[in-house]
Amino acid sequence: MDRLRKPFFIAALVLLALCVLVEVGSPVLLPQRPPDCSALKGAKPCTQAPPGLPEDCRPLHASLCEGEGVKMDDVLKTQKENPPSPGLGIPYLALVDALLLLTLGLMGASLLIPERVHGRVQGLATLIGAIVALMTGIALLLAAIGLLLTMVTLVASVPFGTIVYLALWGFFNRGGAAGTLGLLMTFKLVAGVCLVLAHQRFLQNKGLVLLYLTSLLANAVVSFLHGLVPGILVSITDAVGAIIVSILGLVWAVLLLVGALVSIIKVLRLKRVAAA
Repeated sequence: MDRLRKPFFIAALVLLALCVLVEVGSPVLLPQRPPDCSALKGAKPCTQAPPGLPEDCRPLHASLCEGEGVKMDDVLKTQKENPPSPGLGIPYLALVDALLLLTLGLMGASLLIPERVHGRVQGLATLIGAIVALMTGIALLLAAIGLLLTMVTLVASVPFGTIVYLALWGFFNRGGAAGTLGLLMTFKLVAGVCLVLAHQRFLQNKGLVLLYLTSLLANAVVSFLHGLVPGILVSITDAVGAIIVSILGLVWAVLLLVGALVSIIKVLRLKRVAAA
């Protein structure tokens, strides 16, 4: 690290930090498009509510069963009471990118912290970050699976369930998501170039390279799934992408957790040898 070109390294850290901020703030950056009236025309009333129907959707179901058909006022009311999400795939990318940022940040900390202190702090900081990522990843994975099952159940419950799905998740902002994913990919690629320019030895760190490639892969998977199906089904494939990303994040959280424990054990052994 003595020959590290600091400006390039700092630029890489800033770019990755921007990625995480964009991913976390994507619900604000990607507002949901309003429902399309033409998508709800010709819908027929149903006779029985699908199992597990949310309470907020009961009024809309009641109007359908009374033979009134689908009213846009009811759809808008349902959408207002259940604010639609712009997707899970992009926010979930922060789980992987935050681990990458943490890893690079700890490397950069060696520039400011003495080597002896850094060796002790790095293992502990990695351990804490891995535990937080593991707990967060499990919660996010369960949430994505639950949402995916709900959406699939509604789509399969024709016609009312499909109408509710359209009202809540059927109008995905695919254009905005594509632009955001493209911006994130650009930031990550430039950050990778900056790391190589900062020091070629970063390429010898297999763990760092694999984590960086995992970040690019997760970005590409979400983008691919967004373009795989028609617009009204993108929310479903987006949830699938979120599940894949959360699994990738959990795998890396476990690997970092094991690495941190090994590092801490080594430090404790060295202390015992020094004391003896």
